[in-house]
Amino acid sequence: MSASPATAPLVICLGNVVADHTFRVEDIPQPPAKIAARSYSIGPGGMAANAAIAAARLGGRAAFWGRVGDDLNGEPLAAALAAEGVDVAGLRRLPGGRTPVGAVLVDPRGERTIISFRGAGLGTDPSWLPLDRLREAGALCCDPRWQEGVATAAAAARAAGVPVVLDGERSETRILIDLVPRVDHAIFSVTGLANFAPGCSPEEGLRRALACGPLKVAAVTQGEKGVVWMVPGAARAERTPAFAVEATNTTGAGDVFHGAYALAMAEGMPVAAAMRFASAAGALRARDGATPDRRMVDALVA
Repeated sequence: MSASPATAPLVICLGNVVADHTFRVEDIPQPPAKIAARSYSIGPGGMAANAAIAAARLGGRAAFWGRVGDDLNGEPLAAALAAEGVDVAGLRRLPGGRTPVGAVLVDPRGERTIISFRGAGLGTDPSWLPLDRLREAGALCCDPRWQEGVATAAAAARAAGVPVVLDGERSETRILIDLVPRVDHAIFSVTGLANFAPGCSPEEGLRRALACGPLKVAAVTQGEKGVVWMVPGAARAERTPAFAVEATNTTGAGDVFHGAYALAMAEGMPVAAAMRFASAAGALRARDGATPDRRMVDALVA
């Protein structure tokens, strides 16, 4: 895939890249079990990596900042991201490190079970990040898997006036409480919002997020129920309906949503339009099991 034009906005995505081993199975049984897969594939996954691929396919320029090991999985992931048009100059190979790996089991309904290894020996020091590049970026999109990296990059992005989008996926509560006040757009999964604001209704959780820092938007993606979002001072939450599609593989749909939303922010879209654009991109990913291009998303939005 060719890189996006030099005039396209740049989205920098910081966080995880994972070697995803995907097995399509008739059913996901309880152990002990031994089953045959209908198909198998391997490719780049992980929240920030999927977001970067989405930003590139949707017409932006994308850069990925993160870490892999010098094992058998690291270099193929770098090559796969580069083949998608993603700039991997900010992907660091750590000697002796172990690259994150996921085993994804997908049933005929598109639902999945993921077994993940988050890597080892990758370090936490963010001092090597090429923060000067943020001055040319239109948005920074982060996942919570590298807390120190997000904190450092988000501070630099805010200083440069670059909007910061956080993928509020399920994480330790302390990590989300630390990171949410550092960003401009906190977009949670259902489980992520429950981690951030235990015992709260979705709207109460979003209000809590908005109250903890100078956020511009707090949102929660709810799959086929759509997206609920709020801005500071709003009397109530808004809901962007989901697009009706038949899901074949929901893996990565939320990641694609975040990449599309970050690109929409980089393009200067209003929040309501950005939510609809990102929802369309996520829906197409769930329908096809592949990240869509801009033409497909624009057609669905229209």
